Amino acid sequence: MTTLTYTARDSATMLGRNLKHIRRYPSLTLMLIGQPVLFLLLFVYVFGGTMGAGLPGGGGRSAYLAYISPAILIMTVASVALSTAIYIAKDATEGIIDRFRTMPIAKASVLSGHVLAALAQTALALLVVVGLGLLLGYRPGVGPAGWLGALGVLVLLAIALTWLCLALGLAAGSVETASNTPMFLMLLPFLSSGFVPTDSMPAGLAWIAEHQPFTPIIDTLRACLEGTSPGSDLWWAIGWCVLITVSSYLWARRLFSRVRAG
Repeated sequence: MTTLTYTARDSATMLGRNLKHIRRYPSLTLMLIGQPVLFLLLFVYVFGGTMGAGLPGGGGRSAYLAYISPAILIMTVASVALSTAIYIAKDATEGIIDRFRTMPIAKASVLSGHVLAALAQTALALLVVVGLGLLLGYRPGVGPAGWLGALGVLVLLAIALTWLCLALGLAAGSVETASNTPMFLMLLPFLSSGFVPTDSMPAGLAWIAEHQPFTPIIDTLRACLEGTSPGSDLWWAIGWCVLITVSSYLWARRLFSRVRAG
């Protein structure tokens, strides 16, 4: 067997291990999915009428549902990624990673198993949130190409945020710290074009919102779901996802080689 084959086999084993852990703690999965669901219901039914009227061209609750749905999907990806930091921190502090180092397995499979499990959990969460959006009346006017484009954006972001949370979890030193350090990923979408247009913000705040990673990603996802061209936002979105993925992967690998049980 080649090195790549060994790595793939060991990654599949680690994926199975992590999926069992996810099934063992269903309350965490429910909480991760419940956060974006709560935000969707809150913003549509509490703020939707007023916020929809303030959109360019006006509109009501249904228009605001269409506007914020991309941001809610992004928050769903970020919410699931947070759990990765908790799981890897738990492995690190309990000495599981040190034990894996002594076993004849591909070392990369330990991290890739966490990533693959998080992607599976993300897919489930996105299906729930999209299903709820459709029940509430969200109707993206796009064909297969638009859905494929939206899926591509979400997959790229999920990979990027999962690797980032893996690195944050390894750097945390404890499960409690790991559960808190990635929380900025849930807050940044609020400071973007996700919930209101950036030109409605004060000048200084608008500049920050326009130049942070989530804004071009949300705008690209929105364009895919509306059937319009994302323009330069697409390249900014891809660039941010690639930059986060590569830097977080290198950081996580370096931290992984240094981990010692607490």
